[in-house]
Amino acid sequence: MTLKKIFRLSLSIVLAILFLWLIARQINPDELKNAFVGANIYWIIIALTAFFLGYVCRINRWCLMLQCDNPTLKWKHCSGPLLASFAANNVLPFRAGDVLRAFAFNRRLGVSSGIVVATLFVERLLDLLMVLLLFGIALAVFGLDVSNFAGVGSAALVVIAIGILLLLLFPQLFTPLAITSGKLVARLAPKLGQRLLQEINKSLEMLVHLSKGGTMIRLVMWSIAAWLAEGCVFWFAAIALSSITVPAGGWLALPVGTLATLIPSTPGYVGTFDYFTIRAMTALGNNLIVATAYALLVHVLLWFPPTLIGGVYLLLHPTKKQNKPKAL
Repeated sequence: MTLKKIFRLSLSIVLAILFLWLIARQINPDELKNAFVGANIYWIIIALTAFFLGYVCRINRWCLMLQCDNPTLKWKHCSGPLLASFAANNVLPFRAGDVLRAFAFNRRLGVSSGIVVATLFVERLLDLLMVLLLFGIALAVFGLDVSNFAGVGSAALVVIAIGILLLLLFPQLFTPLAITSGKLVARLAPKLGQRLLQEINKSLEMLVHLSKGGTMIRLVMWSIAAWLAEGCVFWFAAIALSSITVPAGGWLALPVGTLATLIPSTPGYVGTFDYFTIRAMTALGNNLIVATAYALLVHVLLWFPPTLIGGVYLLLHPTKKQNKPKAL
């Protein structure tokens, strides 16, 4: 393990411990246990149903992107690799699941690793756009100030969202700037710059291809469906806990908790996700103890299913790193 990776892992562990301590110092274990008493199992099952619907949309979205390189791909070919990558990210450090998805399933998918990496980039852009939109809508509906949760103003969020949308729809506008930035990095660090330029070119080619023929609009629609389904997971989980006084706060907890995962943390975002999810719920008047129980419930609902299913897929379909694509 390199010194850089050791530092990143150490920082992630320290931050996770810090946020867990911030949570634990205000919580009575007995009161937390009581907050789960009377939880409605039917609403939890409904929340799980919404979770799986969201992943169906995510798999469809990824399959649509990959079909630009391999038109014969079907949903069933993409479902296992995607869930396996999420499972790996949930239990291994350094975003190992992304590396797994980029290099371990090429033959099964019939695409190159470069194409998969490019789709991961587009996937991140779409997800960030959706989270920012949901965040802005939630802030407007609940009449909250964005500075309560982030060190930027609402205007900055709007600018970022518009910038992402323009990049997705009109990538050609950003090509000169992206290439110039890559060349600048190459002058300062030749090896890093060359790798960066290669990834920039692949990602821009993917964006240009997807922006044609209405494909990007379809990807945006699948993204909206996926994130609305995930929002329902947060909402239904809140309804499942009768002590939650403002169940609709789940729609604020979704973007706040998701954006918190950008902070360096352990696999599964232990501590960081929970702390900011709790803050979102208490900001709307929910009790701290109950909000903590809610954060733990949502975390389990989001972490356990893909980890279990993706892990089983990896056990049943062991794979090795592959570089050469093979037709299906």
